[in-house]
Amino acid sequence: MPRTDPGERIYAIGDVHGCYELMRRLIDRIGEHHAALPEPRALHIVFLGDLIDRGPDSAAVLDFVYNLQLKSDRVVTLLGNHEEAMLNVLDGDASMLRHWLGFGGRETLQSFDIDPPAPDEHPREFLRRLQSGTPRAIVRWLRSLPLTAQSGDYFFCHAGVRPDVSLRRQSRKDLLWIRDDFLDHDEELDAVIVHGHSIERNTVIRPHRIGVDSGAYVTGKLSAIYLEDDRQEFISVA
Repeated sequence: MPRTDPGERIYAIGDVHGCYELMRRLIDRIGEHHAALPEPRALHIVFLGDLIDRGPDSAAVLDFVYNLQLKSDRVVTLLGNHEEAMLNVLDGDASMLRHWLGFGGRETLQSFDIDPPAPDEHPREFLRRLQSGTPRAIVRWLRSLPLTAQSGDYFFCHAGVRPDVSLRRQSRKDLLWIRDDFLDHDEELDAVIVHGHSIERNTVIRPHRIGVDSGAYVTGKLSAIYLEDDRQEFISVA
């Protein structure tokens, strides 16, 4: 069995995608689970990326997790591909704008009370509205988020890894966007990869990966994985 670092307790939360109420309920459930156990040497809550888009309350999710991390060094937030898309749009990437709006960015704009670009609106004018409507502290925080975390035999990232590449040499694109080449791989890797990104309605524990994205915005179910020494347990709210 894989193990965390000695004495470390970890709760890794799958893709929230703007589902604020589900996230708050899951965090409460995690608190109850943690309180029922002996005090660990170390505790970490890891968000596996994609806090935003698709669901209705991305702004509230970002504000909550940002402030939670400010208050506690026990919280680790990883960057997801949806956060990267938003940051690229904020940097003026007009080609990404259409894609972002199509896979959830429109809902994120609504959560910030920002109107989507009008058909006749110049991209620079929309960019100005977007930049002025998103809190600067939140944007700076998103830019600082790491791509990975590790504990013992576990490696945490948003999407997965390229199977034939060592963990230290994984590309940013693969860590944020990979899907089939990783999901279809069925042999051991250098660590057990704990990831989100790809919806699996029945959360998955396999010898080389643990998938925690239960599709909250579609299924109404948000999940986390509890890891401590050699113990593994899914915790979900629906």
